[in-house]
Amino acid sequence: MLVALIVLPFLGSIVSAFILNTTSRDLPVSVAGVVTGLCFLLSALAYPFVTDGNVIRHEIEWLPQFGLNLTLRMDGFAWIFATLIGAIGFLVVLYARYYMSEEDPIPRFFSFLLAFMGAMLGIVISGNIILISVFWELTSIFSFLLISYWHHNAAARDGARMALTITGIGGFCLLIGMLLLGNITGTYDLDKILASGDAIRAHPLYLPTLIFILLGALTKSAQFPFHFWLPNAMAAPTPVSAFLHSATMVKAGVFLLVRLWPALSGTYEWFFLLGIAGILTLLLGAYFAMFQQDLKGLLAYSTISHLGLITTLLSLGSPLATVAAIFHMLNHATFKASLFMAAGIIDHETGTRDMRRLTGLFRFLPITATLAMVASAAMAGVPLLNGFLSKEMFFAEAVETHADSWLDRILPYVATLASAFSVAYSLRFIHTVFFGPKPKDLPKPHPHEPPHWMRFPIEFLVVICLIVGVAPAFSIAPFLSTAVESVLGAETPQYSLAIWHGFSLPLLMSAIALVGGTLIYLALRRYLLTCEDGPPLFRRLRGQRIFERVLVTVSWRWARWAESRLGTRNLQPQLRWIVAVGFLYGLLPLWASGFEARPFTFTGVDPAFAILWLLGGALSFGAAYLAKYHRLAALVMLGGVGLVVCTTFVWLSAPDLAITQLLVEIVTTVLILLGLRWLPKRNAEIPDQMTIRARARRFRDLILAICCGVGMSFIAFAVMTMPVPDAIATYFLENAYSQGGGRNVVNVILVDFRGFDTMGEIAVLGVVALTVYALLRRFRPAPDSIALPEQQEMQNRFDRERPERSPGDTVRDYLLIPSIIMQWLFPVVITFAVYLFMRGHDLPGGGFSAGLTMSIAFLLQYLAGGTRWAEDRIRILPLRWMGMGLLTAMATGMGAWLLGYPFLTSHFQYVELPLVGKVPAATALLFDLGVFLLVVGSTVLILVALAHQSIRINRLRAQDAVRGEEA
Repeated sequence: MLVALIVLPFLGSIVSAFILNTTSRDLPVSVAGVVTGLCFLLSALAYPFVTDGNVIRHEIEWLPQFGLNLTLRMDGFAWIFATLIGAIGFLVVLYARYYMSEEDPIPRFFSFLLAFMGAMLGIVISGNIILISVFWELTSIFSFLLISYWHHNAAARDGARMALTITGIGGFCLLIGMLLLGNITGTYDLDKILASGDAIRAHPLYLPTLIFILLGALTKSAQFPFHFWLPNAMAAPTPVSAFLHSATMVKAGVFLLVRLWPALSGTYEWFFLLGIAGILTLLLGAYFAMFQQDLKGLLAYSTISHLGLITTLLSLGSPLATVAAIFHMLNHATFKASLFMAAGIIDHETGTRDMRRLTGLFRFLPITATLAMVASAAMAGVPLLNGFLSKEMFFAEAVETHADSWLDRILPYVATLASAFSVAYSLRFIHTVFFGPKPKDLPKPHPHEPPHWMRFPIEFLVVICLIVGVAPAFSIAPFLSTAVESVLGAETPQYSLAIWHGFSLPLLMSAIALVGGTLIYLALRRYLLTCEDGPPLFRRLRGQRIFERVLVTVSWRWARWAESRLGTRNLQPQLRWIVAVGFLYGLLPLWASGFEARPFTFTGVDPAFAILWLLGGALSFGAAYLAKYHRLAALVMLGGVGLVVCTTFVWLSAPDLAITQLLVEIVTTVLILLGLRWLPKRNAEIPDQMTIRARARRFRDLILAICCGVGMSFIAFAVMTMPVPDAIATYFLENAYSQGGGRNVVNVILVDFRGFDTMGEIAVLGVVALTVYALLRRFRPAPDSIALPEQQEMQNRFDRERPERSPGDTVRDYLLIPSIIMQWLFPVVITFAVYLFMRGHDLPGGGFSAGLTMSIAFLLQYLAGGTRWAEDRIRILPLRWMGMGLLTAMATGMGAWLLGYPFLTSHFQYVELPLVGKVPAATALLFDLGVFLLVVGSTVLILVALAHQSIRINRLRAQDAVRGEEA
């Protein structure tokens, strides 16, 4: 059930992404509606299993030895949030069906929305704190895509970038905090962490852990001083705003605070840091909301204020305050989602959200206006509505003494003042928009009620606000109790959700807030009709302006300063820095831990082997000496060094390494040759006179190269003389066949015992190939490399003089015999690649070697016929090969989960084939297939990037010829 709850939204997102953009919205809406409806149904069906403090738990082993498992857990608190996400998600999908324009790419919208929903559900039901961090970042990414959905709008792009920057930095801080939390407790399992509260609070790392986790939570929930990103996110479509402000995204921060409340709360640091942020957000958000002219801007700042209210409650460290915080989360979700949808209807029907132009809409939108007024009253805390109940609980906790500090003493006054502001901006929303004279000069001059099903989500949520407000004990109390007990456990206090508790100080505070808010609105009413957008005293203090200035300072001043001191466009200084930093990082551990020379026995050297290595050393020296002026000669010598290494592997009985080394030498040598073709020519003669500066630079590079070379030799010597337990080698030798199903121990280690490492390596290889391709796409050959080689130019001149040559003739006389041989070798090399792949589990070979061999086959075709000839005949899409390779490797690993084994656990058995008999079959072969596909795709992608330089040059030659004829 929990796995389905996570997988369904992402699966629906993929399906929606592949729906063709058509004018019909029914298909993508149906997919999104079915997915959200199923998620709600699955959550609802789980309720009997989470009552009385019970927890549904499902654990999928990932890296159990490191405590990194895909643990999913649902308790009462996670259940109520998952149900809320599914229910409001379904209503938002229904609302978006009528709100979104037919001109919008609807499938893409629902694809992003479902993926965002899946990420939020992942946060809610994750039972591993590292997994929480992963889904946390996914919500930031998908919210960025949703906010920038109308990317033609500059405000949408700016708001999305701001949201991603702020929440992304907060997510990075959260990851650090989670790692520290795991270091304190020795586990990443959420249940064990929640049970270790005393040990966490007493640990020396508690304060930095708390600070990093609070940074993640406060940035996500738009708390002061990170509140400014949320109003700028209002450029998103209104369905996104309704979903983001009610049950997802901004609720993630306060959800995490409640989730970790048993482990982190109860200290003065928790009270002070969280209390300062919450009180300032509560007050400033409400104050800013009163002076907003944009309808969604008012609602955005009201969301910030209400989230500040929840944060303030959680800071108190009181179980009863936590009950009030959870209750207000639920109430806020219902009335805020309905208000945003009502604001979307107003914008949809009038064409504007400017409240200075909106007036008297009640006569045009009577039903929508009534619904919006009820929801606004719930937001203001009017009795007999759900917002009143949780705000009463907030007032009751505000007057209690939780800590003997000024922060606790001012809380009742701040709470009353912020609530009065809440009443004021709610009254302004109601009175300004729906009452008064008829509107004039609206972009859409004839507003009317929307279709019923567009209004239905608001009706449903408003009815819930009324039912909870009138009969809380029968409607919400059982569900709230389930959520509270799962968080507080034995600390769950006695509380009552009755409407009437008699005359009390909290009731008096509510009355003061209602009367005071009304008076504030009446006093400011005329001013608000003509004032600029933004609050007095803070009008010039705009978050977006501050954010942009910070970005400019960091990216322009600091980054440019660092670039001017450390950066260069020349390759040699960049390599110098890379090598120097690598050398220092390798030296520091040895310097810190010390190194003792270990004795070793000198058994003599075979003369032939010594001559081989002397030859390799001479070739290495020659390649380094000639690299600057004789690139081809240096490359030939470097290839000779590779052959010496290959022969060494054969000499030392390592055939797998020898085959891989040989194939790597072939592929890299050809690719480097293709790259050298487009580099500018260098002077082959070394000048006799060199400046002192040039000699010093060369001497410095020589010293650095010697140090790094000696350092690598030192490390290799340390590794080879290090005493290694025989148990390691014995284990692999004894278990390679019995557990991995292969006699080639090296290959079994790579695709079975250390398959996770191999998957990381092929992922890195894919990233490198994409990076090289991206760089070469913008690379333009040097002017002096454009001329054809002399032999090829003579052949082309001869071809032009032959009248019998047809334009479509693809046979080239230039290097005719080698070209034909290379073309004939294509099926031979492919057959050899398949042979290496199939034998790799028992004999030298495997997916990596086979992939390199297959790449050589494509290399030969490009060399034989040229880029256009090869691509006209060979249909290869390297990006798809890379994607299929990575997906195949991951699918092989995840297949073990279906049988209850950890990720990448392999299975081996003999399979009976007709006419063949028993043949060995291992799931690791599929993983090796993924390696094969990704290696081929990555190599060919680099080949394509290099080969396409010739197409660009032909285009340049044609342009030059046209210019010459015109001249």
